[in-house]
Order: sequence, then C-alpha cells, then structure tokens
Amino acid sequence: MTGTSKYHLPRGTSADGPYDLLVTPESAGWGHSGLRILTLKPGEAHALSTQDSEFLVLPLAGSCTVTTDGKTFELAGRTSVFASATDFAYLPRASEALISSADGGRFALPSARTEQGGHSARYGRREDVPVELRGAGACSRQVNNYCLPGTFEAEQLLVCEVLTPGGNWSSYPPHKHDEARPGVESELEEIYYFEVAGENGFAYQRVYGTEERPIDVLAEIRSGDTVLIPHGWHGPSIAAPGYDLYYLNVMAGPGQDRAWLICDDPAHGWVRATWESQDIDDRLPFEGLDAQ
Repeated sequence: MTGTSKYHLPRGTSADGPYDLLVTPESAGWGHSGLRILTLKPGEAHALSTQDSEFLVLPLAGSCTVTTDGKTFELAGRTSVFASATDFAYLPRASEALISSADGGRFALPSARTEQGGHSARYGRREDVPVELRGAGACSRQVNNYCLPGTFEAEQLLVCEVLTPGGNWSSYPPHKHDEARPGVESELEEIYYFEVAGENGFAYQRVYGTEERPIDVLAEIRSGDTVLIPHGWHGPSIAAPGYDLYYLNVMAGPGQDRAWLICDDPAHGWVRATWESQDIDDRLPFEGLDAQ
C-alpha cells in the first residue's frame, strides 16, 4: 500500500487476548467507533463488559447464545458471511454479557462509545434485516442494513455489511462523511472489516483526503484485514475477478442526531447517473436473499 500504513491493519496485527481483532477508540486515535472479532472454539464462552459503549453481537460464521441482564438470546447465525444475513443481539452500555457457542464460531462485536443508555438489550431477527441491492452493472453490490436509522434503534452505533461479486467495484463513487453539515453530511468515523472468498482471494481499498486533511491509503486486502477511515474520501472497494468480497462497516460519531449522510467526491459522483441504463448484476442477491 501507499501512504500512511497505520490505517491498514493486516490480519493478526491488531489481535489482543481473546480477540482476533481489537479496535478501540483509543487504539484508532479517535473518539467513538470500535470493533472486536471473537473466535470461540466449541463449548467456549466469553464474558463481555460493555462499559461506556453499546455493542452488537453479530455472527460471521456459527451460532451462539448471548446472556445479559436476565435475558437469553439464541443467535442462529450463519455458515459464512456469503451464505445469508444473520440474526444478532444488541447490548447497551454499562452491561455485562456472556457469549457462548456450543459448536464454535466467529463473531463480530461492533461498538460505539455513547453517553446515553436508553435502549435495553434485545434481539434482532434475520427476517427483519433490510437487504438492499445497490448500484448497477460493475458497481452492483448487496447491502445488509442491520443497525441504521430506520432499521434498528441504537444510541450512536451504525452497522451494515456489503457483499460485492468478484470483479465489481463497491463503495463507489468515493464518498465521505467527516463534516457536520445538517441535512447534507454527518461526521462519522468508520471501520471496514474484510473477508474475501477463496483461499487466495484479494481485493483493494482506497482512501484519500484533501490538502487540509490529507490521508492516502491504497491497501491490498486479504481476509481478516481492517481499514480505519477517520476522515476523507473512501472508495472504491475493488473485488478481484473470481473472488467475492465482504466487508462490515462500523460507524459512529459525535453528533447527537444518529444519521448517515454522505457526500460524493464531485469528480466522480456523475457515475451514479449511469446506473439508470444498466441492469443489476444477476449474481445478486447472494444465496437467493430477497431484496427488501
């Protein structure tokens, strides 16, 4: 990659204790967004203290049981991120939870620091996750909208995942959300966690900034890699031909209004208009998921 490598975290380089990946606001050098990737062997359990953050428990592969505040949520999960959307659990700040898995699995724990605590622990059904087919032609991708305004209530946390067929461009046109401009753009830190189908699968991620706020990332991505986006234009996320691409987006910011408002790079925003004359890639949705 080029530029500042501190924003590209290759698989294993940010592992800590039980976590394959541990990104906190402190380690990222910002104020709100976090992500942990937890692998449990069959019969293992993990105690999670949410402290000053709200969390999701989002299965990537496998199922688990989440016990918190006298409630138990059985997450059926999925066999892989390319198989289907998944059910999930929400954990509020200042709570204690036990995550256990009879058969083992891999679980994402996206988080957002928040001073609010108005939502209780609860279960998110797979059937209620809006599945969106976005873009067209070589920009076709699938978005599973887990925890966004209008899909699932939270304090600050925003979570979705994007699946891109091999050879397609995603997170395109490049866009940003690093300024608070009411009705136009919201200020959000973002984490991209990637998985790539195929033993030798790879992809590319681009992030670039302005003269006033420079950032320059061009990362070759492998499964388990993470890219941090504190500011700047991000995109494209490019899936190499033959290798489907998955990434989990985790966002949070300082604004009191929980909103996801983006601004396209004006040099490339015109591309959106070309989708009107193109069909959506017929490889979507993945595994027969119906767009909602």
